[in-house]
Amino acid sequence: MGTTSQQEMERYWNKNSRLGRPVSPHMTIYKWSLPMAMSITHRGTGIAMTAGVSLFGLAALALPGDFASHLDLIKSLSLGPALIYSAKFALAFPFMYHTWNGIRHLTWDIGKGFKIPQVYQSGVIVLALTLISTAALAAM
Repeated sequence: MGTTSQQEMERYWNKNSRLGRPVSPHMTIYKWSLPMAMSITHRGTGIAMTAGVSLFGLAALALPGDFASHLDLIKSLSLGPALIYSAKFALAFPFMYHTWNGIRHLTWDIGKGFKIPQVYQSGVIVLALTLISTAALAAM
């Protein structure tokens, strides 16, 4: 008589536990690569921008006063230029990264740049353009 599916499953999990195998493929077993990190970052910046715009819109509806009064409040805090530049850089970075990486994806959509060296090269170009354009926007 054969074994039941439950017995087979128990034997499978006992073997994996004994051999110290992970339950499922996990980030710790993958070698991180630039395209992988950029894909994760692209999704993260998209989520962050969606949340930021949504929260800004809700705040604009819920908070008393208008934009000019909130801007005056920020000016009255007398924040240093380094802190203001850093905040502007942090706000501009997700937008610029998502934009440049989106253009990279559009070139992939037309069938260009799929060879591994081209993928890494376009990734480095996206990162350089992101940093340059973010720094320029934050300096405005």
